[in-house]
Amino acid sequence: MMDVYISLLHFPVYDKNRRIVTTAVTNMDVHDIARAARTYGLAGYYLVTPIREQQEMVRQLVEHWTGGAGLEYNPVRGDAFGLVRVVPELDAVRSEVQRRTGSVPLVVGTSARRGSRCLPVATLRRRIVEEAGSMVLVLGTGWGLEQGLIDSLDEVLEPIEGRGGYNHLSVRSAASIILDRLLGTGR
Repeated sequence: MMDVYISLLHFPVYDKNRRIVTTAVTNMDVHDIARAARTYGLAGYYLVTPIREQQEMVRQLVEHWTGGAGLEYNPVRGDAFGLVRVVPELDAVRSEVQRRTGSVPLVVGTSARRGSRCLPVATLRRRIVEEAGSMVLVLGTGWGLEQGLIDSLDEVLEPIEGRGGYNHLSVRSAASIILDRLLGTGR
């Protein structure tokens, strides 16, 4: 079975005008995705931002919940925050996961847009169970991962599609849905 990691990228992503930007780290994304990562047994959660001030903010938040007054107040949240790491770029995630696991990780992107590469959820779920090694699931903020980055990934997961034509979930919702489809018990 693969060790599964999740990564939330704040750069390079698009804004609503398809400009490449760096988005702001939000407290809710850190909290909610950490809790989902812990619930589904992930090996780690990487927040990726090149902005040093945002990196420091995440580090302080993690320290609060894993060793400060936050840990005393809510030890369960501290357990989830123990998965959180902050790095400046996706290559740092790849390198750290490879160092931790001894294997080059499979890096799988996500997108709300259906592209030419669309790995079915069922196929990836089966690979996670049947193959050894590690995998990094990459989610983007803003209006999605930059196309050049998507092209550089090993695979791109099929988008989440509901019953209607609307497809603009928060990244927190998308993370939870994808994790449940890949790692949930189905009960």
